[in-house]
Amino acid sequence: MNKEMALQNDERSKNLLCSQTHIWNHIFSFIKSMSLKCAIELQIPDIIDRHGSPMLLSELVEALPIDQQRTQYVYRLMRILVHCGFFVKQGEGYLLAPASRLLLKEDSLSHRPLLLAMLDPIFLDPWQHMTKWFQNEDVTPFHLTHGKGLWDVLGQEPRLGQLFNEAMANDARLIIGIVLERCGRVFEGLDSIVDVGGGTGTAAKAIAKTFPNVSCICFDVPHVVNGLVGSKNLSYVGGDMFGVLPNANAILLKWILHDWNDEECTKILKNCKEAIQSKENGGKLVIIDMVMKVDEGVDELVESQLFFDMLMMTCITGRERTEKDWAKLFIDGGFSDYRITLVLGSRSVIEVYP
Repeated sequence: MNKEMALQNDERSKNLLCSQTHIWNHIFSFIKSMSLKCAIELQIPDIIDRHGSPMLLSELVEALPIDQQRTQYVYRLMRILVHCGFFVKQGEGYLLAPASRLLLKEDSLSHRPLLLAMLDPIFLDPWQHMTKWFQNEDVTPFHLTHGKGLWDVLGQEPRLGQLFNEAMANDARLIIGIVLERCGRVFEGLDSIVDVGGGTGTAAKAIAKTFPNVSCICFDVPHVVNGLVGSKNLSYVGGDMFGVLPNANAILLKWILHDWNDEECTKILKNCKEAIQSKENGGKLVIIDMVMKVDEGVDELVESQLFFDMLMMTCITGRERTEKDWAKLFIDGGFSDYRITLVLGSRSVIEVYP
């Protein structure tokens, strides 16, 4: 065998082994999320946080509600979670990594409810039926699996519905805090704003507190807002975003439009346009949603956008959109111009003008 052929064979072997590793890591990528779920259910982040200093494996095992014979398995669980960046080793002890602070049970920004909801069998099972869904006429793989839509299931599963609502409230708390801190100008000069699909008012409360001269309305379906008590410049109104919306200077749509297909979004946007004032009088939409950057490399932000797009396809009728997609929606909804501000990682603030 000549030298050139040997080099070619060596390169082929390297490529085969790299391809095998790439495939393995994707086949078994679920192990990351399920290992993290186990750690959350065992409350490992909370236990380490309460310890207040690097926690030895023996101390962690003693604090866990498990059989003491599982010590070696706890080590292996922690080893992969250190590798994944959720814990760090300091000497022989474990500390929280920055990401795991967003998984603490009592943290007001905790992603624990989102993790437990998304990794529940009700959300996981539809992924097993995606191939069948491509071959039939069901609305979504979720509907194919459960015989009903996501919103109906959440209404009938109180535990899962509560996790989902907590997840949305915690996300609203995190996101609106950053928007007010880094991009608060979008609310300056407004007299009134309606947070459409605002849940129990997490975002509306923050806006009302920061801008006491702005009249804030949290608008959601009646069973969500009925009985909620407002304040001097915050009120709750029940209704349907596909119907008539309260009139206001501006409307906030935080992580709403990605839940719906283009036809449904156009209807929502037209209703918003009917409800807000003219551009000359300060009228606008404030949309907080993803603007996909699918052609700008493969980093964590792009990957999270692609994951959410697949989640929308699998569980509901929505999608994540590129700037071109958004621009078409705005035109179809009767709007004339928009402005995108990148301050929210994988999401953006979009101001849309009539």
